[in-house]
Amino acid sequence: MVKKVPIALLPLFVSLSGCAKDYSLAPPSNSEQMTITVKIPKALEVETMRVMYRSATCKRITHGASGQRIELEGYHGLEMQLQRQGQSELYVAKLPMDGGGACQWHLSNVTFGVAYADPTHFGENVIAGGGGGVVVMFDHNRPSLSSGLPIKVDGDLSIRKDYYPSVVEIFLGGYRKYIGLKGRESSDYLMYQALQARQVYFEPVFHADFVVYSATPKVKKDGNYTVITYPDGSVQTDGRNGPNFEKLQAIRLGGGNDLGLFSCERRPSAQLLCFYEQIATASHWSSL
Repeated sequence: MVKKVPIALLPLFVSLSGCAKDYSLAPPSNSEQMTITVKIPKALEVETMRVMYRSATCKRITHGASGQRIELEGYHGLEMQLQRQGQSELYVAKLPMDGGGACQWHLSNVTFGVAYADPTHFGENVIAGGGGGVVVMFDHNRPSLSSGLPIKVDGDLSIRKDYYPSVVEIFLGGYRKYIGLKGRESSDYLMYQALQARQVYFEPVFHADFVVYSATPKVKKDGNYTVITYPDGSVQTDGRNGPNFEKLQAIRLGGGNDLGLFSCERRPSAQLLCFYEQIATASHWSSL
């Protein structure tokens, strides 16, 4: 007989299913393990990981537009914290591939990521924004949080990406200020499909000294665009929705200021002052 892992040994798991039936997990002790490792640089923190198990045995029923019955795989969602390894920068979580139980659950996908640890570094009431998320699919089911097509990889998955601090001020619809992470992708989440993986490693390379600021228009009218101020002091007001990642890379790697505008120190406090000065300058020229 295959031994089962007692539920008491799974204190980090919190069921989100809310189902009255016994849809609980009971991973067998000999289940293969999925190891998720995140290396956290200074100034960032690891976010709570969301885990999805699915079952072809315990179906969920829905209905199509014409009322026809549709059977889909059942799902069981969990949340857990990655655990720091001693005093290192590594945070790790281990998940059973086989969730066991009467429903014969199998690991379907995980969602995890990093965020700015102290948003108040950029002012009071600043909120941590997105940009540092990762979704990994271990089967062919679409995650609830997904956009576009996943990047398919063979074997284990190793991710190492550049990120920049991105401060965004929104004025229309009530003032909000966020500090998020700007990566190469336009989405807040990287998405992968790794059917054979047993190890997932994520290392965000955070360039904390290269802050980019964005301020949306205060009045909605033609010709009013978001003001984007880059770490070298250059400004873009050309209708771009967000910062240009390639421009950030060029600035950091010594590409210089391709617009020949302004010059700011890289310290966040100095950049912030320069940022507001540039908004005023941009507003002046747009009114001429």
